[in-house]
Amino acid sequence: MTMRTYDAASAVEEIEGARSGRRPRYLPTEKIRVLEVENFPQLGKIAALRFLEWAKKNPGGVVSLPTGKTPEHFIRWVRHLLEKWETPEVQRILAGYAIDGAARPEMRSLHFVQIDEFYPMNALQQNSFHHYVSEYYIKGFGLDPANALLMDATSLGLLPGATMEEVFPKNIVDLTLRVRQTRSELERIQKDVINRVDMFCMEYETRIRELGGIGFFLGGIGPDGHIAFNVRGSSVFSVTRLTGTNYETQAAAASDLGGIEIARNRLVLTIGLATITFNPSAAVIIMAAGDAKASVIRAAIEETKHQQYPASVLQDMPHAFFYVTRGAASQLTQRRLEDFLRLPSVPEEAADDAVIALSLAKNKPLLELTESEFRSDPFTNRLLSTGPFRAHAEGARERIVAKIERGLENISGTHFLHTEPHHDDVMLGYLAYIYHLVRDPGKRHSFANLTSGFTAVSNDYCSSIVGKLERHLAGDAFQTLLRDGYFSAKNDVARMEDVYLYLDGAAAKSEERKDEAEARRLLRNVVAVYGTSDMKALRLKIRDLDLYLTSQYPGAKDPPDVQTIKGTLREWEVELLWAYFGIEATAVHPLRLGFYQGDIFSEEPEVGRDVLPIQELLRKIKPTIVSVAFDPEGSGPDTHYKVLQAVAEAIRRYQQEGGAPEMRVWGYRNVWYRFRPAEADIMVPVSLNTLSLLHTAFMNCFGSQRAASFPSYEHDGPFSELAQMIQVDQYAMIKTCLGKEFFQKHVHPRLRAARGMIFLKDMSLSEFYEKVRALKKLIEARP
Repeated sequence: MTMRTYDAASAVEEIEGARSGRRPRYLPTEKIRVLEVENFPQLGKIAALRFLEWAKKNPGGVVSLPTGKTPEHFIRWVRHLLEKWETPEVQRILAGYAIDGAARPEMRSLHFVQIDEFYPMNALQQNSFHHYVSEYYIKGFGLDPANALLMDATSLGLLPGATMEEVFPKNIVDLTLRVRQTRSELERIQKDVINRVDMFCMEYETRIRELGGIGFFLGGIGPDGHIAFNVRGSSVFSVTRLTGTNYETQAAAASDLGGIEIARNRLVLTIGLATITFNPSAAVIIMAAGDAKASVIRAAIEETKHQQYPASVLQDMPHAFFYVTRGAASQLTQRRLEDFLRLPSVPEEAADDAVIALSLAKNKPLLELTESEFRSDPFTNRLLSTGPFRAHAEGARERIVAKIERGLENISGTHFLHTEPHHDDVMLGYLAYIYHLVRDPGKRHSFANLTSGFTAVSNDYCSSIVGKLERHLAGDAFQTLLRDGYFSAKNDVARMEDVYLYLDGAAAKSEERKDEAEARRLLRNVVAVYGTSDMKALRLKIRDLDLYLTSQYPGAKDPPDVQTIKGTLREWEVELLWAYFGIEATAVHPLRLGFYQGDIFSEEPEVGRDVLPIQELLRKIKPTIVSVAFDPEGSGPDTHYKVLQAVAEAIRRYQQEGGAPEMRVWGYRNVWYRFRPAEADIMVPVSLNTLSLLHTAFMNCFGSQRAASFPSYEHDGPFSELAQMIQVDQYAMIKTCLGKEFFQKHVHPRLRAARGMIFLKDMSLSEFYEKVRALKKLIEARP
């Protein structure tokens, strides 16, 4: 076994580092070098240039590349550079990073190592990592399949003629069989299979080391800080193995596998931390984009090497680098301070950030902070040059109080257009506020669901609704309703009757009424999607739908008709929700924007397909306030960002034609990211009553989400519980800043009753456009 010494010197990193204006490491806090770039596509571009630079210097080297959405722009840029290598444009790019453009890298000479895979997993499935690397790397980069070390888990460990379904029913693999006695013939077979898989892993590891170890590793980082599938707690000496994962990793994988129910029981094959770090001359790069990754990035880079921070193992690698966007680097201590100290003058929001952070760190109200405490913190110490500490503390307090007062104001004569990328985004963001707003008949409310949301509907849930419909079709009642035109797309009265029947059932705790209402609505949707009212044809379509849902592997991309059916289930749920408040379905507008198609790398919004429908809705309802999901770069589903850009462009066009003279835009966040107190302009107190309403309404109305099949990695349960937790945490922050007496002794009953807090961002159109432009700059820069 020969250890190969790779050439890891990089002009790309030196040049891009100089352009960033940052040092590679800020000692003593940073223990791994960091390269900050402007945006997510630039991250992919620099990683692509570094990869090709390394490949030219190290022909025949061993490379290991990531799967998922993180490498989207890396893949695009590598293919673009290779395909257009001899063009003047690419030659200029290469020269700009001191890469010899005379000849392409010898891609077929490279050895490729697959990082990880689910087990069991059919390699032919499009959601397998084997399929991903075969499509995007082996085929896409022109690598030699003969030089690829892959994890084909289709029949791994099985004897000839056996199937995974027979050996591991429901794909459940019990790793305790490694060490305990078997209790049945099936367990004996399973134990033998596990032993053969373990032997495969040992041989896989041996093969990597015989090749000299991985020379170029590019990976992402998971919500718990994992690299490959080395989750929090993995040994720094871990090697290639079959292992389980933790909840955070399972939640992140739920969308790939078709639901958390499947992800919980699915094991993984993964190379180990010691596999990645085996060759000390390797170039090891971790990519991360967005504010949501900032905390795990900080832990990996600044904390002492520890198994709780898997990526911290890279602190010992001389050529390790974190490639991160500004958002992902936003919690790195000395970089934050450098940015703060560089400000020619400290804006009010930044000053409030610093003072509020000090209040929370000291766990004492703003007005109880002392001058010595201000001086002990480098951020608040800077503020002392612009005024006494008391003035800064009082100013921050006054602004928080003013934001709360805005949250209590009665806004009359307003027409709201509440927009949401997914059907539960508004309710999870600010349902408690709507609860108060709808009490005033002088306000009008319209809702726009901007995507169909079909990816959040599992096959099992959809199949359960199909089963309810099939049971009802066995009788005569639905056939009579069909003949009477009840299921006609133009029958809005009957459409609302579905809703009222369900809510009556919820109130009476009658599962029979709720089941009938769901069956009625599904039949209505099937009639609309397939364009027929012929009962024989409908029965065939329903049978085919049931067959598809029960036979298709979870996580597969659905055909368009099934996508639409699943989307209509989400639209039904949101009609139920707003009917809670007496709002009829005619005020709920499902726009089903076309960019949302369920692909791993989704399309960008187009004006004709995605912007004009929103513009037409603006013309129709003439809102005075439009709400938008307003997440920062790389945080939450990328659907949120794409919807935001489509809404912004529609408002801009609407304004240009004379609409929206006084329009305001409210930004909201929910379970994917939070506003800082200093960022928010409106703070709405939330009582225990409305916190309870949030959860009960969610569980009653959002049947597809009740089981939390596609949950957040932050909470093992439905989104409504996480939204409650966030609002309670936000209240706790404000209570610390203002002191508990502010709430307990306040003259307003809603403040005395407050146990949660909603944060909103209020913007004029010019402010909104500016923030959207800044966000667009952070996210878009494609080859």
